[in-house]
Amino acid sequence: MSEHRRVVITGLGAVSSIGIGVENFIEGIREGRSGASKIASFDAGNFPYTTAGEVHDFQPETILERIDVERWGRSSLFSAAAARLAVQDAKLDPELLSASRAGSIMGTTAGEAQVLQAAVEQWVSDGLNEVDGRLAAMTPVSQIANSVNHELRLTGDAQTIPTACSASNMALGYAYDLVRTGEADFMLAGGADAVNRACHAGFYRLGALAEDLSRPFDLNRSGILTGEGGAVLLLEPLDHAVARGATIYAEVLGYGVNCDARHMVNPDAPSIAECIRIAHRYAGVKPEQIDYICAHGTGTPTNDYTEVSAVREVFGERIPPISSIKSMIGHTMGAASAFGAIVCGKALQDGFLPPTANLDKLDPALGEGLDVVPGRARAATPNIVQNQGLAFGGNNVVTIFGRVA
Repeated sequence: MSEHRRVVITGLGAVSSIGIGVENFIEGIREGRSGASKIASFDAGNFPYTTAGEVHDFQPETILERIDVERWGRSSLFSAAAARLAVQDAKLDPELLSASRAGSIMGTTAGEAQVLQAAVEQWVSDGLNEVDGRLAAMTPVSQIANSVNHELRLTGDAQTIPTACSASNMALGYAYDLVRTGEADFMLAGGADAVNRACHAGFYRLGALAEDLSRPFDLNRSGILTGEGGAVLLLEPLDHAVARGATIYAEVLGYGVNCDARHMVNPDAPSIAECIRIAHRYAGVKPEQIDYICAHGTGTPTNDYTEVSAVREVFGERIPPISSIKSMIGHTMGAASAFGAIVCGKALQDGFLPPTANLDKLDPALGEGLDVVPGRARAATPNIVQNQGLAFGGNNVVTIFGRVA
């Protein structure tokens, strides 16, 4: 590893239900603000549960400079907008970026499900020949990353990773490898998904959907809220960032990936624990060095218990503070881990622990000594933090970030 470059995060872009732009987003996180609202993107009237974490004030044409917003789906617009915001936040010359070896790795769960839904409705209603051809062009999942490269005129990799709810952590790991090995000069990594009928219905049928609010770690938690948005991070070599005087949020220390494939939807604690150990090993850290864990924290009874059990298996009696930002923005699917990474970067830079909102009573079944940072953010000075992404099918990815002195 000695010959590889150190990689840092210098730009953050967020399009979320609690704020657009990293500062607005982080302000909402620190306050423990909820982005839950009545679903507006589709008719949810026939569902018993009609709440989600939607982005109601998203006007992509005010952010994007090259993309024709009429020719891209909502998820792709989220990813391109978040990427543009990340580059602006990094104060990086877009011309330098487009002339460099640079690309994008983006994660997603449902891709352009909203577009597909519209196409299917036209097909059912009016026949196949009447489906709007523009919808067909928007549908491929590859558009999630293609939109980033198109908007920023990048000529490097444009990869969309569809490993569901751990996808943007996988994207971060992939992008990190490209930069640290010298295959890329800059990479944009993250994820995007839009609230859609298919995901809402699927989680409802699984019995994993909450009625009104996501309550991770709470005794009476009942499930997730589907959410949406785009989250993108700009990665570059440390020496380059220092030379140009960039703001450095965090160093990417390493990551771990595994897949137990034991069950389609039920997480496996030993497998999650092993993924954490892999991440620690490749990041060169020990459990006692981790100051905070950004949990996957969906708010389903099974996930929270299993995830905490896995953390206890690795950390023993000394568990770092662990919280879930899904309590505020809902489950943003393929963007979830990237939102977590943004929060981790700002926590390292600004000195705070992100909160778990909506907590009334901590579930005693989760065990003693569990600090979930309830309510609002807490001042702290974390040096090394851990970001967990756990997906259906046993796809686990854990990323580790550190403060750069």
